[in-house]
Amino acid sequence: MRLYNTHSGEEHEFSPAGDKVKMYVCGVTPYAPCHLGHAMSYVFFDVLRRYLEYSGHEVEHVQNFTDIDDKIIQRAQESNTNTEDLAQTHIEEFMDSMDSLNIKRAHHYPRATQEIPELLKVIEQLVEKGYAYASDGDVYFRVSKYDSYGSLSHRSIDGMIAGARVEIGASKENPMDFALWKAAKPGEPSWDSQWGPGRPGWHIECTAMSMSYLGDTLDIHGGGQDLVFPHHENEKAQSEAYTGQPPFVRYWVHNGLLNMGDDKMSKSLGNNVSLNDALKRHGPDALRIFFLSSHYRSPLTYSEEGVSGTERAAERLANALREETGDGKGDLDPGPFKERFLRAMDSDLNTPQALASMFDLAREINRSRESGASVQEAQGVLRDLGSVLGLTLDSGRENKGVGSEPFIQLLVDTRTQLRESKQYALADKIRSDLLELGVELEDSARGTDWRYLVRQGVLL
Repeated sequence: MRLYNTHSGEEHEFSPAGDKVKMYVCGVTPYAPCHLGHAMSYVFFDVLRRYLEYSGHEVEHVQNFTDIDDKIIQRAQESNTNTEDLAQTHIEEFMDSMDSLNIKRAHHYPRATQEIPELLKVIEQLVEKGYAYASDGDVYFRVSKYDSYGSLSHRSIDGMIAGARVEIGASKENPMDFALWKAAKPGEPSWDSQWGPGRPGWHIECTAMSMSYLGDTLDIHGGGQDLVFPHHENEKAQSEAYTGQPPFVRYWVHNGLLNMGDDKMSKSLGNNVSLNDALKRHGPDALRIFFLSSHYRSPLTYSEEGVSGTERAAERLANALREETGDGKGDLDPGPFKERFLRAMDSDLNTPQALASMFDLAREINRSRESGASVQEAQGVLRDLGSVLGLTLDSGRENKGVGSEPFIQLLVDTRTQLRESKQYALADKIRSDLLELGVELEDSARGTDWRYLVRQGVLL
């Protein structure tokens, strides 16, 4: 499998450094319900993990929770609760939502507040090495001492200072220096340290948690493209300064962002669509197909119309797996479709092409079944490939959740009666109208069947 590495800007053949793939994915800050932007990122990394396991790798997957930061503190104060209870509520909600989306649980879910001793050990070592310094109870990373700073995001320090929005503090040596430890403010949660009470900075949390569970070098570090700078750039710098053994990460993998209009979907912008609401309207398979119909490194714009189209796509796959078999007159060979699927996935996880091979296989299953061929083997392959993408393919038309099926069946029955009475013009009009609505009819000796159609240019 070839995988794109943000650090090099190129695709490389993937292989783990050891017996298992060490994969760390940045988690959420649990101060509000998760939205579809979160879901898209975690669906992709779920598929990456599933495909690695399908290919024979053992994966150890770690995903953190940033359960203390400014947003959590502010939201807890607004809600008249404490940060611990607020975070716990949203962590439980997050886990339930991920389960509903059929995302495999990580092996470890560390929380920043539960890793304070490990965090302090890393910060203390950075200070001893001269990569960090204390100032008025804060501790900052000394960016100028780390020669490779900017190599992940492909930026120069001078360019960052001139063009980026950088918080300039009176206690900093350099405006680019970032906080490892923040001195306590009145009324905020804090922990004891040799520099006084305080709490960790955002970036140091992931260094300490990833190394605590996976060691000094990770095979894959993932997250959204909005994390490349400053979060992952800073994380890379402090981690390699701490260990003295680069690289901290062998493959930096970042997914494109989900947009609402011209802006990325985010809680802070207030333009997000709740994952739970979307699951109720569309179902997990429809959402996963919507996300995976775009390459993971490309941006994707959300629309209800787009997700409605993937509802029909999910139905098409589920219909190909319905319990009907032929009499064994010839078999459908699923091998070429599986080979196409694997080639696509091996090419930097090209899920749009992988899905296209599945829809072609589903179409051939339907055609072969109509001619009386045996399709059990092909159905098994289709289900296996679907599981690599995390599709259940079990819910069938219930996944749509719209209740339109009885009306479609009524129109199909009416068309049958019109044909029997030789009113072919009206029967043809029903067929063409249903086709415009995305419903395809198939006539055979045993009657008329129907299925949701995915139009050319979306998925076939």
